[in-house]
Amino acid sequence: MTDPLRQLASFLQRAEQLLERLEPLLPPASPLPDWQAAKAFRWRKSRGVGYLQPITRLPAIQLHDLHDIEQQKARIDANTRHFVAGQPANNVLLTGTRGSGKSSLIKALLNAYAADGLRVIEVEKGDLTELPDIVELIDGRPERFIIFCDDLSFDSGDARYKALKVVLDGSIAAAPENVLIYATSNRRHLMPEYFAENLESKRVGEEIHPGEAIEEKISLSERFGLWISFYPFDQDAYLNIVAHWLKSFGCAEDEIRAAERDALNWALERGSRSGRVAWQFARDWAGRQLTSPARPKRSRTKTGPGAARLDAR
Repeated sequence: MTDPLRQLASFLQRAEQLLERLEPLLPPASPLPDWQAAKAFRWRKSRGVGYLQPITRLPAIQLHDLHDIEQQKARIDANTRHFVAGQPANNVLLTGTRGSGKSSLIKALLNAYAADGLRVIEVEKGDLTELPDIVELIDGRPERFIIFCDDLSFDSGDARYKALKVVLDGSIAAAPENVLIYATSNRRHLMPEYFAENLESKRVGEEIHPGEAIEEKISLSERFGLWISFYPFDQDAYLNIVAHWLKSFGCAEDEIRAAERDALNWALERGSRSGRVAWQFARDWAGRQLTSPARPKRSRTKTGPGAARLDAR
């Protein structure tokens, strides 16, 4: 063997040894999701590589389980129905009071339209910079995907909101027609607003022009084509929701009426009359009644947010 060939063989051998040492340090290849394994997925990371984790236990909540938000339910149901049918539809921002059914609506929509090809991908706020990779992964699939961002908000100076802006409506590349973003938040503009920012507003004739800081914050929420607002429940609506869940646990009508006072005290202690508080009271009250020695046990229906969870918050 000539010297050049001997040197080349020695170099290749050393390179192979180096690669063997580096291979354990390299991140694994991103596994392709099993699209038939689940109807919902969660974006996760392992050793710096993102992947879609199937969610096999889904909540059994249905649209008819959500009471006293009929207008909000009708608007998002129509938008989702159009999306599943391949018709034009909007990204959706659900904002308002806590525990009013924003996240539960998304879960109920999945149960309603999963058979028609709807799938949900849950993405946490910390992974929003991965949205372009997620969109590229599902582009061209026959299913219709809702990217679900729950309890979304940003602090001042948080750059991750810019990644969301780009995916919504800020890139030169067109968004895939089989992808929408549904987000829930307690803030309408997703970012904190300060009094000092209002001082930047200018009056031009009879018009008020917001300052640049406010314009920047509004520009994110405006990229959602559909805004759906939720409001606190009054006493009658709260008791109606309590009655629905107690009935789902097998409680009789007289027991439901007897629970009203306890239900109001429960809400008073928590400072909120929300759907979540009503659900929590119903679980507590029905659990105590169903295990009472003086009362025979009844069968319980498997319904509601507690049947299983998609990380309800």
